[in-house]
Amino acid sequence: MKFLYSDTQDYVDPEYDFINDRNAAGRRRYWDDRYAHEMMRPTPYDGLLVAMSAVRPAPGVASSKVRYSTAEQQRLLRDGVRKFLRLDGPQYKDAMVMGDCGAFAYVQQEKPSYSPMEVFEFYADAGFTHGVSPDHIIFACETDNPPREAMEEDIRFRYDLTLENAREFLRICMAEGMPFEPMGAVQGWSPQSIAQAAKQLEDMGYRYLAIGGLVPLKVDVIHQVLRALRDVIKPETDIHLLGFAKADSIQHFTGYGITSFDSTSPLIRAFMDEKANYYVPQADGSLEYYAAIRIPQATENSRLMQGTKQGIFNAEDLVQREKRTLTAMRAFDKGQETLEATIEAVMDYQQFLTLSGDSDKHAKSLVKTRLQVERTLKAAPWKHCRCDICAAIGVEVIIFRSANRNRRRGFHNLGVYHQHVQRILENTQ
Repeated sequence: MKFLYSDTQDYVDPEYDFINDRNAAGRRRYWDDRYAHEMMRPTPYDGLLVAMSAVRPAPGVASSKVRYSTAEQQRLLRDGVRKFLRLDGPQYKDAMVMGDCGAFAYVQQEKPSYSPMEVFEFYADAGFTHGVSPDHIIFACETDNPPREAMEEDIRFRYDLTLENAREFLRICMAEGMPFEPMGAVQGWSPQSIAQAAKQLEDMGYRYLAIGGLVPLKVDVIHQVLRALRDVIKPETDIHLLGFAKADSIQHFTGYGITSFDSTSPLIRAFMDEKANYYVPQADGSLEYYAAIRIPQATENSRLMQGTKQGIFNAEDLVQREKRTLTAMRAFDKGQETLEATIEAVMDYQQFLTLSGDSDKHAKSLVKTRLQVERTLKAAPWKHCRCDICAAIGVEVIIFRSANRNRRRGFHNLGVYHQHVQRILENTQ
């Protein structure tokens, strides 16, 4: 089972100055930056997924959070996706480079933004190893398996169109000599309809199926979908789970013959989760999570800047508190400051970040944060980690502050998660 990371242009400045919080002099975005696989050994994933909607936005579609510039788009197509992602060295020869349409970008449109021919040409021109047929997302998943005639016209239209596109996409791939492995996109409104779609795709000639629409589904529903699907398709037919948001539960899905899945969860949780920001592997094969210590820049944090403009905070005072907190964290890491004093320094600054008009709510929030801070500092998990990120920057990895720290923490999470998946596979063999 391969773990793919979905490309979101997450790279960092390898020469970033953490003490002065600034990029290296003359740093050029992308050209001087490094992806996770360039920063870590072993590589923290088995491949990358790139969405066509990020590289080639369709007219009339809202901008994606990940957006390639025109120059980047041209360079990717000219040099090939492997070279563009710097995944072209001999050490990456077995890495998957998978393309999909990024159907979330056009989910509100009547039809997919790209035709099967346009999608084929994009995959072939860029040199992807695998490519998913153009689909149209169906979010509903009714576990009572209602019949087709009970569903709304739009859902039936999306279901039929996804299958029609898959048929035409495969025809083009075969006519052009199969320059990449075609993957049939599976959509449906219930476990049974998804299974029926998968069987139709298999009958068309697909040997690799990409199961879509899983993002909002609960774990038990995903189990129902995979059971229904496996009941009707061949054991040797490969399965990919698109946008698998339940990545931390992957150990519960090893019995379905899943070949691959993609997720951004380990990296995103580094800075989009309230308390589970830093992954730590456990002896029993599970994962434990720690909250990062939030020390935002006083002159850039929106909450602090708003308070300063309103005259609630004093800018110079905030900057001094920020500096004291950073100094305390770094001294604690070196054994030059006590746990108690470090917690007090963090909370002295934190009181301004959790400011609320409700004094009781403010006090409860501070108590909750103090417990999280104390737990993280007591464990000091970054000191026990041997990954390339933690070894290089130490305590900076646990500080929630600026993209260069937060992304590096995400890189650490990817590495821990990838090894977690590998351990699961070893234990199930």
